[in-house]
Amino acid sequence: MLNPTTNGNRLYEQVANQIAGLIEQGTLRPGERIPSVRKFSTQNGVSISTVMQAYARLEDQGWIEARPQSGYYVRLRSRELPPEPAISHPPLSASRVAVGDLVVRLHDAMDRPDVVPFGAACPSLKLLPSQKLNRTLGAILRRTNYAGVGYEPVTGNEALRHHIARRALDYGCHLSENDVVITCGCTEALNLCLRAVAEPGDTIAVESPTYFGILQIIESLKMKAVEIATDPKNGISLEALAAAMKKRMVKACLLMTNFHNPLGCCMPDENKKQLAKLLAHYDIPLIEDDIYGDLHHGAGRPKPVKAYDNNGLVLLCASFSKTLSASYRVGWTAPGKFKAQVERLKLSNTMSTASLPQMAIAEMLQNGGYDHYLRRIRRAYAAQVQLTTQAIRKYFPEKTKVTRPLGGFVLWVELPKSVDALKLYRKALAEKISIVPGPIFSAKQRYQNFIRLSCGHPWSVELEQALARLGRLAKEI
Repeated sequence: MLNPTTNGNRLYEQVANQIAGLIEQGTLRPGERIPSVRKFSTQNGVSISTVMQAYARLEDQGWIEARPQSGYYVRLRSRELPPEPAISHPPLSASRVAVGDLVVRLHDAMDRPDVVPFGAACPSLKLLPSQKLNRTLGAILRRTNYAGVGYEPVTGNEALRHHIARRALDYGCHLSENDVVITCGCTEALNLCLRAVAEPGDTIAVESPTYFGILQIIESLKMKAVEIATDPKNGISLEALAAAMKKRMVKACLLMTNFHNPLGCCMPDENKKQLAKLLAHYDIPLIEDDIYGDLHHGAGRPKPVKAYDNNGLVLLCASFSKTLSASYRVGWTAPGKFKAQVERLKLSNTMSTASLPQMAIAEMLQNGGYDHYLRRIRRAYAAQVQLTTQAIRKYFPEKTKVTRPLGGFVLWVELPKSVDALKLYRKALAEKISIVPGPIFSAKQRYQNFIRLSCGHPWSVELEQALARLGRLAKEI
C-alpha cells in the first residue's frame, strides 16, 4: 500500500510512478484496463482526487488513455509502435478486375476451423451476443403466433427501419424509415447500389488498397476500377480523386470513409465535407460502405459523408454483421435519390430479407441491448489491435510497417520488399495460420509485400505464438 502521509503534491506522482512501473515491466499490457479511480483509491488508501491527478499525469505522459463510459486503459506508446505505411501512389488508369478466383481460394482457407484466424475479418463468436439474440428470438416466437413466417416488405421490417433511421440522427444523417432499404447483408447493399448507378463497362473509383469484396462485386458486374491514392491516416486523396473526375473517367465512387478495410483510417470531417462538394460539382454518386462505423475506438462515432450530402448522391450502406451476427445477413442502405432503382433491383434480386433476424435486431436496438454490447466489443477490439501491433513489433522483420486504426479490427502490414506476401500466405497456411495477402486488395494486384491481419478474436497465448511463427516465416523468405 502507498503511504498516505506523503505530501499531497508528491503522492499523486508516487501513484503515477507505481502504475507506470507496472506497465514498463509488463504486468499491465497495452489494451488492458487499469483499476477504476474509486477501486484504486479504496485498495491503496489514497483519496479519489489523488488518483485522478495521477491518472491525468499518466495520460499526459502517454501511458494510459481514457475511454468514455469505459474507464482507463494502457496505451501503446508511440515510441513502441512500428512506423506506418506511406500513402499509396497508383497510376490514374482504369482497369478490369480479376480477383475472383483468388478470393474463392482464400475464403476456403479462412473458413477452416483448424487454422489460427488472422485471415477473415469476422468477429469471434465469443464476442457476439449469441445468448441475448437467442433469448430475443425465443421471446418473439412465444408472443407472436405467426412471427417470421411471412414475407417482409421489399424495403424491410418497418420497426427495424425506424430504429436505423433514429440512430442515424446520432451521426448527422437525417433519415426517415422510408429512406431505408433492408438488404441481405452489406454485400447485397453494395451490389444493389452499384447496379443502380452504373452499368457494365463503367469505371468505379476505389481507394488503393481497398476491400477485396468491393473488387469482387465490381468484377462480377463487368465494370472497371480506377485505384485512387489513399493515405493510411486520412483516407482517399481528394486531389487524386478530383483529377480522375476531371478526366470524366469516373461513373461512381465506392469508398469506406470510416475505419477502412484494410487501412483502418477515418477520413477527417473537413475532408468529408469537401468530398460531398466534389461529388455535387461533378454530379457523381458515392456508394459509402460504413460497415465499421459503429466500431470506433475513441470518444464518439464519426459521421459518414452522407451527413454532408444535400443532393441525394450518397448511397449509405452498412450492416450488423460485424457487430451482432454475421449469419443473420441483415444489412441496409439509405440510397438517397436512387431509392426507387434500388427497390426494383432488390425485388428482382432476393425479393425480401429474412423476417426473424430483422425482428430480433429491431428489438435489440429498441431495448438498449445493442448500445450496451457495443461498448464492450469496442473495448475488446481496441485492446486486440494494440496487442497484435505490439506482437508485430516484437516478432516481425525489421522495417515492418503497420497502420494505426482508429476503429474496426484489422491491421495493414507492410513487410520488407524482399517478402512475397503470396509465398508467406502459403507457408503460413501450411502451419495452420490464416492471413490475407496484399495483392487481393488491388485491381492490378499491387501490394506484393503487404498482408492484412484480423484482430477479431480475443487475445491469447496461442495467438501470440502464431504471430511469432508468422514473423519467423517472414524473416525466412
